[in-house]
Amino acid sequence: MKHKLLKIISVIFGVVIVDQIIKGWLIHQVMHTVPAFISYSAVPVPPQGAILFQAFDFSWLSLYIHFLWNTGTAFSLFRALGHALPIVLIILTGAIIGFLLYYLFKRAHKYECIPLALIVGGAIGNLIDRVRFGAVVDYLHVSIFGWDKFPTFNFADMCVVIGCGLYLISYVIYTKKQKRELTSKEK
Repeated sequence: MKHKLLKIISVIFGVVIVDQIIKGWLIHQVMHTVPAFISYSAVPVPPQGAILFQAFDFSWLSLYIHFLWNTGTAFSLFRALGHALPIVLIILTGAIIGFLLYYLFKRAHKYECIPLALIVGGAIGNLIDRVRFGAVVDYLHVSIFGWDKFPTFNFADMCVVIGCGLYLISYVIYTKKQKRELTSKEK
């Protein structure tokens, strides 16, 4: 139990710390300071963002470090909430994090720990931005075969997506293992 707890906490804190260090560095590149709390509108970044540099460029794949404020959600969901959106997102994200933490520490199977810790760490990283700035710092922009319409995202978003993918893979493996064990017991 102690090992499980330490693993969960390490992953969550690791994700949050890496996420906040990267975002702090990017804000420093734009503002030449890192404020504790400030409205995203006070940071001098054009509405469409600022490309700070190109991380790499292969013939079919490019990665840009593109500073951008995300005031909404993925794919502009909940945009109709208007000015209430930041408060609703903070409350909703906090509730989801609370539920996931309860589940992680009280009920989670071993196979669920790392994936859910990645999801929680990513959610906390973006929640910190929402509370500090009223928006989330996004900075990774990918172009694949010249198609650059992919949404700009950040390290926390990557951890949430990777956590979801690992969770699904782990769940499939776990259920197949459970079925095999059940059929072997029946024989």
